[in-house]
Amino acid sequence: MPAPGAALATEPGAPVVLNTWDTVLWGVLPYVMVVVLVGGLVWRYRYDQFGWTTRSSQLYESRLLRIASPLFHFGLLAVIAGHFFGLVIPMAWTEAVGMSQEFYHFNALLVGGVAGVGTLGGIALLIYRRRTTGPVFMATTKNDKTMYVVLTAAIVFGLFTTLASVFEGEHGHNYRETVAPWFRSLFIFQPDIAAMAAAPFTFHLHTLVGMALFVIWPFTRLVHAFTAPLHYLFRPYIVYRSRDRETRGRGWSAVGTPDRDTRNR
Repeated sequence: MPAPGAALATEPGAPVVLNTWDTVLWGVLPYVMVVVLVGGLVWRYRYDQFGWTTRSSQLYESRLLRIASPLFHFGLLAVIAGHFFGLVIPMAWTEAVGMSQEFYHFNALLVGGVAGVGTLGGIALLIYRRRTTGPVFMATTKNDKTMYVVLTAAIVFGLFTTLASVFEGEHGHNYRETVAPWFRSLFIFQPDIAAMAAAPFTFHLHTLVGMALFVIWPFTRLVHAFTAPLHYLFRPYIVYRSRDRETRGRGWSAVGTPDRDTRNR
């Protein structure tokens, strides 16, 4: 790990002077976030399994939910896939298979922009629904409000960094040379602090808000994302049996009273 105050150059002509804050934010904080995330999930599962739920409000209102929920969730899945492709797969690998940086950049902007706008539109509808539907608003807790603020901020800052690169063009910042190497270096416990410090402030802000989201994740309704109903694949079949009793006459037969034929005899 580079010592604080060391001058390093991650890009030509762009020396980076590391300080204590760089070490704390990009060398220590990510591991603190992981500890809180994993520890919070374990604690929640052991002591609050009944609270491990989305607290669905579909019974209160379903018209807007049918639009907002798929829009948000499918958009979020695309955003996660884009982050995985951009941060985990090195730039040398895509170039090795013949994918130029220009082609990657165009597709990242196109797919990332559409996914970001869709996710933002979905969560905007969800917030509007929660604010304007009385029963849904009454069921909203302070915990939910905090979650919505942090989640929306993460989406907005991520979309901003994506769209900003459109106006910067070929002179824009290539996060695959700074943020991506730093992200991968975390998994081998040798954080490339200098690489992350060389990234623009907008990427720093987006990363910090993203880490804040994962810190609060286990303690909010977002915890349901770690639930997979695998037991449904192995549970026994539910057997339905009909009664063999013959129905006499129309409607239901009286219970505990003689039949009409018996009374007439």
